[in-house]
Amino acid sequence: MKIEELYKYYKQYCLVDTDSRSIRKNTMFFALKGPNFNGNTFAEKALEAGAAFSIVDEVIYATKPAILLVENVLETLQKLANYHRKQLNIPIIGLTGSNGKTTTKELLHTVLSKKYKTVATVGNLNNHIGVPLTLLSMNAETEIGIVEMGANHQKEIELLSHLCAPNFGYITNFGKAHLEGFGGIEGVVKGKSELYTYLKKEGGIALVNPHDNIQLEKTKEMNRIFFEKELILKKTTPFLTVAHSGTSIKSKLIGAYNFTNICAAITVGQHFGIAPAAIKEALESYVPSNNRSQIIKKGTHTIVLDAYNANPTSMKAAIESFKTMEGENKVLILGDMFELGKYELEEHQKIATLLKSATFKKVYLIGELFHKITTDSLQFKEFSDFKNHLKSQNLSNCTILIKGSRGMQLERVLELLN
Repeated sequence: MKIEELYKYYKQYCLVDTDSRSIRKNTMFFALKGPNFNGNTFAEKALEAGAAFSIVDEVIYATKPAILLVENVLETLQKLANYHRKQLNIPIIGLTGSNGKTTTKELLHTVLSKKYKTVATVGNLNNHIGVPLTLLSMNAETEIGIVEMGANHQKEIELLSHLCAPNFGYITNFGKAHLEGFGGIEGVVKGKSELYTYLKKEGGIALVNPHDNIQLEKTKEMNRIFFEKELILKKTTPFLTVAHSGTSIKSKLIGAYNFTNICAAITVGQHFGIAPAAIKEALESYVPSNNRSQIIKKGTHTIVLDAYNANPTSMKAAIESFKTMEGENKVLILGDMFELGKYELEEHQKIATLLKSATFKKVYLIGELFHKITTDSLQFKEFSDFKNHLKSQNLSNCTILIKGSRGMQLERVLELLN
């Protein structure tokens, strides 16, 4: 089936689902495959649940007229999304980087929504499946799209860039994330810069942090927009305050590392004609969620919950920020950082070395990797070991930072604190 023909089916309802457990009425169900499942087997159930059509790539499951057979469901989903993007004819901002992607995406969305009907990536649907779903969630009313693109090896950003065809692009930073897949920091820079390669070829515009030498070097022959010049970080605790257009923006974000995320949102807002007062209102209204630098009060404790993800760059930035944060009886609860490959023990040891110069009340390191390094901090191979230890402690009136990779699920610590 040709994409143009399939697109006619899509245009009837403009809905796409890939999870047979959450089918919306009149949606198109794309029967994707995974290591442990075959979506083709749910094609009929999706129709029974309310789907208008099911898309399959195994002829034995094409049992009804509303079940459409294609050669490859995933590739068809991607081609349909790219075809739809070309029909939209709207500016799309492509966003990637090692740290801060999702926060920056949310800030951009909040600011641009002050003037435009803006659609952005939901949650972290930023891979080869999530990007097509984001594009297909845009419709004729959408005026600006923001597409977050994640990657853990070479050529992923190249693929995603071609799928979403961004007019504008921003790389938040180049850090020590997914070192295993990228093969080192040089591989990270090369992989993330595939967005620049696409923009340069297509005449797109790069948003550039003028204080990032890698960004400056990689974009020197491109169309560029630089951060607004008169942006000043005035205050970092308890929350970031930024000077802009003769006023102060009092955000609800913590950590100096979020300053560049705010700068990106202000600069993009200015470029698209958002009034300074509206930018200020938008940024001051944004409250982080989903375990990303959330400030939580529980009992006598003030908790910084940053347990969504972690890599050496973001871990170091979080610790440095926590050092300067106002608060008594500071406690660190850190979990393993994943996907570092041959660098894993070296990078965990560097974090332990960084902690030697700090004067925290307590430091707890949780996970197999942190358990293998040399440190004066308390080490726990299993979360259950830490849980049992914490029961014997009498922590009160503490300021606590909780940070680790997603797989560590350190949000569970909240249940242990009172």
